[in-house]
Amino acid sequence: MIKFTNGGVCAAQGFKASGIHVGVKTKNKDKKDLALIVSDNECTAAAVYTKNIVKAAPLNITKEHLINGKARAVFANSGNANACAPYGDENALRMCKAVANQLNINTEDVLVASTGVIGQTLPIDIVESGVKTLVESLSYEGSDDAAAAIMTTDLTKKECAVEFVIDNKELTLGGIAKGSGMIHPNMGTMLAFITTDCLISSDMISKALIEATNVSFNRVSVDGDTSTNDMLTLMANGLGGNVEITETGKNYGIFLEALKTVCIELAKMIASDGEGATHLITCRVYGAKSENEAEIISKSIISSTLTKAAIFGNDANWGRILCAMGYSGVEFDTNKVNIAFESNVGCIKVCEDGKGLAFDEKTAKTILTEHDITIDVNLNEGEFECTCWGCDITYDYIKINGDYRS
Repeated sequence: MIKFTNGGVCAAQGFKASGIHVGVKTKNKDKKDLALIVSDNECTAAAVYTKNIVKAAPLNITKEHLINGKARAVFANSGNANACAPYGDENALRMCKAVANQLNINTEDVLVASTGVIGQTLPIDIVESGVKTLVESLSYEGSDDAAAAIMTTDLTKKECAVEFVIDNKELTLGGIAKGSGMIHPNMGTMLAFITTDCLISSDMISKALIEATNVSFNRVSVDGDTSTNDMLTLMANGLGGNVEITETGKNYGIFLEALKTVCIELAKMIASDGEGATHLITCRVYGAKSENEAEIISKSIISSTLTKAAIFGNDANWGRILCAMGYSGVEFDTNKVNIAFESNVGCIKVCEDGKGLAFDEKTAKTILTEHDITIDVNLNEGEFECTCWGCDITYDYIKINGDYRS
């Protein structure tokens, strides 16, 4: 049984975190811009990265440091992406060395991440000057500070943790994330850091992370842009005392379910906090011939600008949904499609067998006025389904991104 708990990235035994302001973000000194997560002992570790060909320097360094599947710490900054920037790899490595020296660990055991404006040189001297204070601020209750320090245009901090049982041992898995814009399947301008006290091998932790990412962060779209800096890391220190998970089976399945739960919750938080967004859109496509086809159609719907605009206007314009399905590339029988809108105040069917239904516009508007909206699409062709998440597009999205560098 999996149950939610508190503590975020510090919920699991043996993990500390901190977050401080040093000046990478120059506009507001109240906003933290350095985050650190540290395990009391060596962890098995894995990461997944953006599929954008243009990748930020921290991803290059993190990939090198994870060749052995081990890590002790994650060091991140916000306010500067260190992507396509002078001295990118050098500065990312200097970040790792600065933390390693303060913690007295190997440089290769530090993973590094950055988020912010692309193309500007990272003020590495400022970053290095804050590392001693950052380390001194580490706390087993520091998740909240770390979550705040990785935010850019985010309006809300994103934290989640769960408890689960393996070998009669109570284990915990939790994480923090950031992401609000440049979010699209194959990850977006997001960072997510997850920790657990479960004992699991490097091969299995890597396998689980890929599986969990595919049903969570890779099913989110805010604006159709895939960033250069996306990274999700997972560290497992084994302090929970279970028998090491070295192969797929019952225990691996329990761990994977816990990981999926946290990843999905963090992914939904990212979609809900989309830049300028007023609605979280959940799109469930079912009755499909395969999960892959359901996923492609669901992604097409949540990525549709016209559908997003309709949801922003509380307009039950289901034709835009059917249109997005039609250009998804999946073959389906239009004459079998049913579409409905749902929220916590009710549900209304708007399309049946591919044709419009007479429905009460006032009721539909009331349903769509709620923050959390579900689009239900039944293909009536099979037994498979998929759920993806997105948000509406608003005037504020343009305002935020029109002067992002200013």
